[in-house]
Amino acid sequence: MTDTNEPQDNPAETPVEAPAATPAPAEPPAKAPLEWRKALPKWSLWVSLAVLAWFAFAVFGPKVGIIGWQTGLIFMIRDAGLLLIGVSALFALIALLFAFFKTPRGPWWKAAIALAIPVILFLGLLTMRAQAESVPPIHDVATDLRNPPTFSAQTMAVRAEAEANPINDYGTPLGQLPMWANSQDEALKAKNHADIIAEEYEDLQPIIVGGASDEEAMDAIVAAMGEIGLQNVRRVEGTNNVEGVAETFAFGFKDDVVARLEDGQIDLRSVSRVGVSDLGYNASRLEDLREAIIERLEN
Repeated sequence: MTDTNEPQDNPAETPVEAPAATPAPAEPPAKAPLEWRKALPKWSLWVSLAVLAWFAFAVFGPKVGIIGWQTGLIFMIRDAGLLLIGVSALFALIALLFAFFKTPRGPWWKAAIALAIPVILFLGLLTMRAQAESVPPIHDVATDLRNPPTFSAQTMAVRAEAEANPINDYGTPLGQLPMWANSQDEALKAKNHADIIAEEYEDLQPIIVGGASDEEAMDAIVAAMGEIGLQNVRRVEGTNNVEGVAETFAFGFKDDVVARLEDGQIDLRSVSRVGVSDLGYNASRLEDLREAIIERLEN
């Protein structure tokens, strides 16, 4: 007789030993150490774009009043700008070489754009320097060299508030003026404004009014100033003078412009508020203004 109290083997409840786990196949060595080569073009492009943004902020920051023009032009561009251009260009060149000659290759076109950005910036600086060297280092130009037009008390007050350049006498040699006293160019220091303007800008001549009335001439001056983009154009009360303000696209440099109608002719003057050299902008502006006035008087 079978004892029902004794344990009986139950196949369904017998634990089954799990098969030994098969070891996972060994993973191939990580390729991460080589992935940086593929990412070089992307990184170099970001660096060059950052340098481009740096220059954009240096150029337009003063225009909107975020930074001073000395910070933008002197520190950000002249002092730090060349260093940043060199670093970004070297990084981009290395990325471009790796993109062509090493594997895994990255997108070469990103490295090419990254290299083009500092090259273009450098060429822009070279162009600016060449332009500065091609014109005399002055910032005050007029068509009447013996008796240049003067500015109103209102304009002089604005210039004083802005701590602008002084209005210099055209007969004083540059070497006797503080702004040029330390120049190494002795020939330049021996000349005055009248000498330099006569030599460098001989096409800047007074405008002969001809048969137009004074009122018509004044209207022509006002309209011409507006046409070439001057701001705050106004007739100076009690005189036959018209004044306006020019603002450069880069840096927002402001130059004061005055036109004087006297004895049947119109004389012009343009003076920068800051800086030693105007890169020729004042003379170029007066040429444009002169042509615009003449066109209106003829019509």
